[in-house]
Amino acid sequence: MLVDSHCHLNFPEFKDDLDAVIKRAEEKGVKTFLTINTKLSEAKDIQKIADHYPNVFCTVGAHPHDAIDHNYEGVYEDLIKLAQHPKVVGIGETGLDYYYENSPRAEQIESFRTHIRASIELDLPLVIHTRDADEDTLTTIKEFPKAKGVFHCFSGSRDLAKAALDLGFYISFSGIITFKKADDLREVASFVPMDRVLVETDSPFLAPIPHRGARNEPAYTYITAMKLSEIKGISLEDIARQTTLNFFKLFNRF
Repeated sequence: MLVDSHCHLNFPEFKDDLDAVIKRAEEKGVKTFLTINTKLSEAKDIQKIADHYPNVFCTVGAHPHDAIDHNYEGVYEDLIKLAQHPKVVGIGETGLDYYYENSPRAEQIESFRTHIRASIELDLPLVIHTRDADEDTLTTIKEFPKAKGVFHCFSGSRDLAKAALDLGFYISFSGIITFKKADDLREVASFVPMDRVLVETDSPFLAPIPHRGARNEPAYTYITAMKLSEIKGISLEDIARQTTLNFFKLFNRF
């Protein structure tokens, strides 16, 4: 069994064939899905999807791109309230994105802190997005020793991975590890211990080779798992078993 630990099933790319998408994934051994909230205004729609499919769970959170739009006291209250839904198992995605910088850095950091505080209050793991913001991401997390979670769709350096692991976080790899120019990331994947690894698609984005450029979907989790099997030199069955165990250990509100 595999878990797609990060997908966006509410996105418009899936509006016409979600049943078929779920079925194809199940046929490839993907039996559990975590669909991720990026806008709090969409949280209830995501929860409806989770309610409809027994093996779909969800998070609540607001992407750093939209941090400028938020009242942080209101966000904290919304997170606490929305997380009462029984299929919410995590907080996010949250974090810092200095590549696009769609929101000012100060607002992103404050939004990140708000999500971390809510995650600690709720005892739910964080789903962290970080891009070109390693130092501030780590500095912010270190303000909260009880913080826990996963660095999703990891594309950073070995140093960032080590720092995240030292803080007790998990590392999730996506189809990026199949890309031809991702040798450095494959080296990071070889370094991260198996008891701290998750796999994901981040679908509908970042389809792995040989589907790069097309819509990504949860069925392709198995392609990332196969590549990780090659990198680690262990069987696909062992990859599936361990990453599934890791997922349920971290996202343990079941």
